[in-house]
Amino acid sequence: MTEVARAADVLRSAYESRVPIAPLRGDLLPVGDVDAAYAVQRAQVDDWVAAGRRRIGAKIGLTSAAVQQAFGVYQPDFGVLFADMAVPDGDEVDLGALLQPRVEAEVAFVLGADLPFERVTAADVIRATDHLLPAIEVVDSRIADWDISIVDTVADNASSGLFVLGNQPRRLSDVDLRLAGMVLEHAGEPVSVGAGAACLGNPVHAVAWLAGTLAAAGAPLSAGDVVLSGALGPMVPVTAGGGYEARICGLGSVRVRFGGKEQA
Repeated sequence: MTEVARAADVLRSAYESRVPIAPLRGDLLPVGDVDAAYAVQRAQVDDWVAAGRRRIGAKIGLTSAAVQQAFGVYQPDFGVLFADMAVPDGDEVDLGALLQPRVEAEVAFVLGADLPFERVTAADVIRATDHLLPAIEVVDSRIADWDISIVDTVADNASSGLFVLGNQPRRLSDVDLRLAGMVLEHAGEPVSVGAGAACLGNPVHAVAWLAGTLAAAGAPLSAGDVVLSGALGPMVPVTAGGGYEARICGLGSVRVRFGGKEQA
C-alpha cells in the first residue's frame, strides 16, 4: 500500500472503532507534506461518497489566531461537509458518537451562485452569497489528545465532526461581519468570545481563500453549497449538560446540547 492508502486505512479504522490513533505525521505521512495529507482526505471523501454520503459544502479550519496558536499551525485548511454531519438547531448530540469533541462559533455562508474562479475577490463572494446563518461547529479529531500538525488535521478531513446551523437567514449586505461580536455560552456562562475580525480579518476573506483554493484543485464551490467560514474565537472542549449557545451580532443564535457518556 502507498503512504496515502495506509494513512486513509488507519483513519478509517479510527472512525469505525472510535479509538483515537497516534499522529500520522512521520510514520505514515512525511512531516509537513500538506499535499499528501490532502490526498488522504480525498481518498476518504471518495470512499464516503461511494458509500452514499451526500456532499453539501466545505469547512475552513485554522482561521483564528487563537486556534492556530493552540496547535502551532499557522495556515488555514479545509475539509468536506456531508449532509449527515448536520444537527438540527437545539438538538442533543450523543457524546458516545464522538471521540474528543470541541465546539466553536462560526458564520455559515450559503451560496446562491457558483464560484469557479482561481482568483476570487471579496466582491465575488458577496455577489455569490445567498444568505448567512449562525453556526456551531463540533470539531473532533481521530488523533489522540489532539496532538495535531497541519498534516494530521488535513488528512483527518480538517478535524471534522458535526455542525449546527441557525434557522433565520440574514443577508450579507445587512451585517458588518468584521465587527460582528460573538459569545459562546455553556450552561449560561461565557466560554468563548470573539468577532468576525478573528477569522482571517473577515469571514468573507476566508471564503474567498477557500473558493480560489478549491477552484485551483478542480473542485470549485457551487450554488447551494454550505461553507463554514472558520472560528470567531477559541474552541472549547465539550462537556455534557447545560447546552451550548452561540450568539453572533446581526445573525442571531444557534444551540446544541450534549448527552450520553464521553469516550473513555
